[in-house]
Amino acid sequence: MAGGVVVTGTADLGRIEAPITFKAYLICAFAAFGGIFFGYDTGWMGGVLAMPYFISLYTGIPYDYANNGPIGVNKADFVLPSSMQSLFTSILSCGTFFGALVGGDIADFIGRRPTIIAGCFVFAVGCIMQISSSNQEVLFVFGRLIAGGGVGFISAVVILYMSEIAPKKVRGAMVSGYQFCITIGILLANCVVYATQNRSDSGSYRIPIGVQFLWAIILGAGLFILPESPRYYVKKGKIEEAAKALAFVRGQPLESDYVKDELAEIVANNEYELQHIPQTSYVGSWTACFKGSLSHGNSSLRRTILGAGLQCMQQCTGINFVFYFGPPFFKQLGTISNPFLISLVTTLVNVLSTPISFYTIERFGRRALLLTGATGMIISQFIVGAVGVTQGREEVHNTAAVQAMIAFICINIAFFATTWGPTAWVVVGEVFPLPIRSRGVGISTASNWFWNTIIAVITPYLVGGDEANLGPKVFFLWGSLCCLSLTFAYFLVPELKGLSLEQADMCMQEVSPRRSAGWKPSHTFAAEMHHVEDNTALVGDTIEEKV
Repeated sequence: MAGGVVVTGTADLGRIEAPITFKAYLICAFAAFGGIFFGYDTGWMGGVLAMPYFISLYTGIPYDYANNGPIGVNKADFVLPSSMQSLFTSILSCGTFFGALVGGDIADFIGRRPTIIAGCFVFAVGCIMQISSSNQEVLFVFGRLIAGGGVGFISAVVILYMSEIAPKKVRGAMVSGYQFCITIGILLANCVVYATQNRSDSGSYRIPIGVQFLWAIILGAGLFILPESPRYYVKKGKIEEAAKALAFVRGQPLESDYVKDELAEIVANNEYELQHIPQTSYVGSWTACFKGSLSHGNSSLRRTILGAGLQCMQQCTGINFVFYFGPPFFKQLGTISNPFLISLVTTLVNVLSTPISFYTIERFGRRALLLTGATGMIISQFIVGAVGVTQGREEVHNTAAVQAMIAFICINIAFFATTWGPTAWVVVGEVFPLPIRSRGVGISTASNWFWNTIIAVITPYLVGGDEANLGPKVFFLWGSLCCLSLTFAYFLVPELKGLSLEQADMCMQEVSPRRSAGWKPSHTFAAEMHHVEDNTALVGDTIEEKV
């Protein structure tokens, strides 16, 4: 055994995890705070792009704050060019793409906890560069890029960390807390932007940026007192440290049978997976994520496609269109008097809807939420598009139609916030085996940010008045992409509710996603790998014991 420690477990399925303690809730809740970074940075940029001072700063067009109007141009023309909006918004997502890949890699070398702390430091450096910029486009862009790298570290490794320490019965609810923190971050950003939008000095955009330092300090400092993931220690062969960390997160004494049995299950599963995913070299550890057959549900390739594809499908719902470009889009429609207020309302809907998932994700399961959410979003988005191109047009002056559009945008957000928002992160944290988990989660998170970048780049051109000018017709695009998300979830996403990470591995091996809801574990990995006290394996004919 790695580390020279012999670990024996149990064949009793009811004893592989300790009872849930309040400490476990607190640790996961604090780790979920990392979602604030993601959400806040998503929220403040859209508001800043519509601020008079910021527009004047980068276009040179003066603004009359007394009369609330630009000088020398029409209000409709007082906007940042689509190319600049695209660059400022998408460059952060570009940084997070690379940050997620690198973060998932580093987490296997130095640990989950130090990687998140490093991400806080990188993020702070990027914020300093953004605040230092006045009208230096290059400095602002590089600041966004570096801050994005820090957010990428945090967004990938927080999901990894939470999934590895959360109790199986509430893992879905705990990881959903990450999405809830994202929504709180968006709301806080909108509140700060709403408060500073009419300032006639650099505080209008520097205050929203500066507030982010608080999140970095809280998360970075707090993680110094939290334990490392016990599964990371198992991966490194540090069994004694793994036992101590597991005892801490489960709130049990080190000698507890619960700690011994769960640790034995983790160790046995890791040994089993290493037989199928050998760790050869650094390059080999990456290529291992893409080995296996597409037809086998437990192959590394299938899991990587599932994780990366699910994050792609989440972004293709179009939700970040509302949060990135809400104020400029509502302003462009010409039918909404206060775009900032409407953006604040949509964000509030997002925050208030997300906690519903804490219950539903463990009550109804992952698949049911994804299928229901995609269906609801398809209907809502097609209604918004249909109303927008008929009675919702500016020249019609139909207030009721505009209100209906806003209502269904809010309904669409509510469907996302209770289903795809949290569930995609939960599934990504569950589907990868320990030997490739950090890189698998990193690739999946990078996929989220890659498609986030693509959407941030193309959206200003799709809806910009100086480009395609789709206006509300863009919701037909998002609705069509949601049809693709629905299909993906139906055929590829397994139901892993109530299973330990090791049992989730077993489920994906034995049944197809469409039959996974009825699957129940029949034995433990400790028994399968001869780590029970009587040294009896349940499947000794198929698995050779390692010497």
